[in-house]
Amino acid sequence: MIKNIFKSSKLIEKEDKMNKRGIFFTLLVIALLSLFVIGLSVYSFQDRGAINKRISTMNSFVFSLEKDMSRQNYISGYRAVLGIENYITSKHNFTLDAREDIKEEILNGTINNEIINLMDDYKLEDWKPQISALAGKMNLDVNYTILSVSVSQKNPWNILIEVILDISIKDRNNLASWNKTQVIQSEIPISGFEDPLYLINSGGKIAKKINKTQFQEFVSGTNVSNLSLQVQNFYYISSPLAPSFLDRLEGKTSPSEQGIESLVYLPELSVQGILVMDKSVVDYIYFSSDNPSSHHIQGMPPWFRIDDAHLPVYQVSGLTID
Repeated sequence: MIKNIFKSSKLIEKEDKMNKRGIFFTLLVIALLSLFVIGLSVYSFQDRGAINKRISTMNSFVFSLEKDMSRQNYISGYRAVLGIENYITSKHNFTLDAREDIKEEILNGTINNEIINLMDDYKLEDWKPQISALAGKMNLDVNYTILSVSVSQKNPWNILIEVILDISIKDRNNLASWNKTQVIQSEIPISGFEDPLYLINSGGKIAKKINKTQFQEFVSGTNVSNLSLQVQNFYYISSPLAPSFLDRLEGKTSPSEQGIESLVYLPELSVQGILVMDKSVVDYIYFSSDNPSSHHIQGMPPWFRIDDAHLPVYQVSGLTID
């Protein structure tokens, strides 16, 4: 009996030691697993931190890229407008489609496949090496595809150049990538450009730059001094009765919501040996075959005539002589 009790005690002690050893190994395994999980979490946290940092860097680059491309788009558009003016002057004729010609310049540096020197190194594609070099300094690869280019008269005083791009940016360590369809818009002011109607209709003898009027009131009572200055300085007003700047490049005289007009100073035409006509001096009427009823105006020179539709525009409805 005592022997059995002794044996049982030994077995219990042995089992107890084994249990303690099992608990120790279990705790050891748990500790090792915990260290592994903690290490993995730290690594993941550090990895996410690196990715987030690169994403932040790429977002900053994208923001700068958009501003830079808008500036580049403006430069390309501005030179394209200069280019088409030089082109029609050299051809002594208006263009058939100003919007498509400007688009062709921006994309290819040509008009009707003729090289426009002003566009050398200023086409949209010509900006790619510069952008790639800038991206390379930030360990990024960037590429963009031009999806479309459109040219329109946004308002009487500005041309809108809109470019739609598919932009792809990738981190060279493959931490992050960025893809987006981006719309780049730039407005080109027409002030300072030469009016095609004067260029072509004067045989290149008279080049008048578009200059927005400073007057809101042309006539005060019978005082027409502001109107006289409007004519002498070739100032322009916006007018839905007149053609837009882009239409003028095509020689059109039809009305546009984005139209502009000036008053022709006939003495300057005479000085250049150009035969003057006795008709309304509103430019798009004067340089067209139209000859609506017109009137001399009290206080203005005898050669000055205004048609019926423009009497209220220039505030001279009560100053007609005939």
